[in-house]
Amino acid sequence: MIYLDYQATTPLAPEARAAMLRWLEGAGEGDGYANPSSTHKAGRAAAAAVEVARDQVAALLPKGGRVFFTSGATEALNWALLRGAEAMPGGVAGLSIEHAASLQCLERLSANILPVGADGLALPPDDAMIPEGGIVAVMLVNNEVGTIQPVADFAAATHRKNSLLLCDAVQGYGRVAIPEGADLIAISAHKIHGPKGIGALWVRDGVDLPPLMFGGAQEQGMRSGTVSPALCAGFGAAAALAAERFDADAEHVERLWSLARDMLPEWTINGAENPRYHGNLNVRREGVNGLRLMSDARDVAFSLGSACGSGSGKVSHVLRAMGVSETDARASIRLGWGRYTNEQDLRDGLSAIRDAARLQGVN
Repeated sequence: MIYLDYQATTPLAPEARAAMLRWLEGAGEGDGYANPSSTHKAGRAAAAAVEVARDQVAALLPKGGRVFFTSGATEALNWALLRGAEAMPGGVAGLSIEHAASLQCLERLSANILPVGADGLALPPDDAMIPEGGIVAVMLVNNEVGTIQPVADFAAATHRKNSLLLCDAVQGYGRVAIPEGADLIAISAHKIHGPKGIGALWVRDGVDLPPLMFGGAQEQGMRSGTVSPALCAGFGAAAALAAERFDADAEHVERLWSLARDMLPEWTINGAENPRYHGNLNVRREGVNGLRLMSDARDVAFSLGSACGSGSGKVSHVLRAMGVSETDARASIRLGWGRYTNEQDLRDGLSAIRDAARLQGVN
């Protein structure tokens, strides 16, 4: 299988796996499985590992905030929006191309939905659409088309209205620089070669966000429940590796982007080429049925859009928000690559996709 679905998830880095094993199998003295809330020696060692991981994750985020571990970005986004709206009752707004984890919260909160252009980029902030004393959700890198949103511009407009800016940075964390100005930032480990089942919410100092859960006062009293040292350690190791390899990973992604563009000249790109994260290529071809393409190129892992909504059969809400017709949306596919994708695999994968398109009469 040739894996070209890095927006859905990424392969676990060997370094992250090694960091996790200590806290799954034991730390040499059989104490690796200890509860980090326990006060004995083994518990204190586990708690220290969690704090090391917290610092590693925070190193890729702005200064002046706190990292709270969650079960993933979906939980972090729900926490920020649903609980945040209680603390900031002035109203909610968010982009029409937000991930479903945010968009469904926005709909539940009767939010103002902010439009995007045909290029997949948010239109300039409209003060009339920004709530006073509320929350505004603006993602950093769109998960379906890869466009990079003007987070800093929206943060400035949001702050003028005394509101908070929530940034879904899941697809950008560890891949592009996180802009200043956000008050809340949601991230996930498995998008940066860490384990599934853990994410985090970064909260700027001074922001009074209500706790998510009550019980044992874990996570600085904000999210009760036993913390997993293994998942935290894996997340931390993945974050440290992303920081170390930031430039090398970016250069590798750019080489693969150029290769893919050269091999698919007849395909139309959905969304702007820049500003865009170039590990995401969402393209369409007239006459192609994307679902059939996946079946015919079954040895290549790619997607039709967000993995979270791929089984619904619905057309991508992101592409429709950009004004893409239903026919063109169904002719679109999303390709994603990264650190562990080699050039030959990408060549072979794209060749298989082109061959599958020819079976549909598209040359």
